[in-house]
Amino acid sequence: MGKHVLHGTLGAAGLLGLLLLWWLGVHLFGEVDGLSARFSPQATFASLIELLGQGEVYEHVWVSLKRILIGLLLALMMGVPLGLLVGSYRHLESATSPAFQFLRMISPLSWMPIVVMLMGVGDQPIYFLLAFAALWPILLNTAAGVRQLDPRWLQLSRSLSATRWETLRKVIIPGVIGHVLTGVRLAIGILWIVLVPCEMLGVSAGLGYFILDTRDRLAYSELMAMVLLIGVLGFMLDALARGLHRRWVHA
Repeated sequence: MGKHVLHGTLGAAGLLGLLLLWWLGVHLFGEVDGLSARFSPQATFASLIELLGQGEVYEHVWVSLKRILIGLLLALMMGVPLGLLVGSYRHLESATSPAFQFLRMISPLSWMPIVVMLMGVGDQPIYFLLAFAALWPILLNTAAGVRQLDPRWLQLSRSLSATRWETLRKVIIPGVIGHVLTGVRLAIGILWIVLVPCEMLGVSAGLGYFILDTRDRLAYSELMAMVLLIGVLGFMLDALARGLHRRWVHA
């Protein structure tokens, strides 16, 4: 218990230090044109409280979270089966590894113009870009989990005359869940970074759209409040993923 309290205290101290750096940075470099008044912590938190008191911001948050969820589910539907196949067959891994590594190193945002030309503006290109971004950590971590399975469990499964489906359901999938959750946590971090620029593709709702709207209205304190809200929501999503992983590993 004392260890958790110490970690919590140190974490709170780190956040307070970040807040202090923010305040100092604004006052040292933001005196020009009154920027310190627009981007200061005081103005940002006041705008954030005002935004949270309105219903509009919750609609944008819900739309963004829905896109994250759909993109993540699409990546899981593709990444987990592919990861199981690649991890199970060495020749398939050798054949696909260069192609996967090549595609993984292409920034999802670089596909934006092509995807918009093919799919138009709206939710479809966003789902594609998010799924493409989240696919690789899930696929590669699933394949790594299959390769790290204890061979004795597979031998035991074969000795008990288990079918391939039974081996997959009873041995392989439970053995790789921890790796899949690690991939999900990494994917959420990537998705949250890719989401905001994706939501500048001509959509009419979402956190990225709302940031553009605050910029166009010159509502700088609201813009900073949205940046802060994006950070808080991303932190909460990562904490949820870490909690699921910790619960599974220690179950």
